[in-house]
Amino acid sequence: MEPQRDPHLWKQAKARVGFRMHLRSYLIINAGLWLIWAFSTFASDASFNTQHFPWPLFPMLGWGIGLAMHYVSVYNFFGNERNMAEQEYQKLLRKSVG
Repeated sequence: MEPQRDPHLWKQAKARVGFRMHLRSYLIINAGLWLIWAFSTFASDASFNTQHFPWPLFPMLGWGIGLAMHYVSVYNFFGNERNMAEQEYQKLLRKSVG
């Protein structure tokens, strides 16, 4: 028999696991892109040539922005949504009574 779960906490737990999986994919894929770049750069000539631009920066930065937004939404970086909604409700309640 499965224990009773708080739906809000369960949703938050699943979101955090989703973020960790997103982060793991980001790290593995970007490490692979950097390896491809390094092998192709050093395989093309014996010495490192400054003309070989580090192109993995582009997917890393673009995907990194999305990953940062995912972190902000999952870990409530700017505040707890439930507490903020409760505070706003109390403010509106006081305003309507007074």
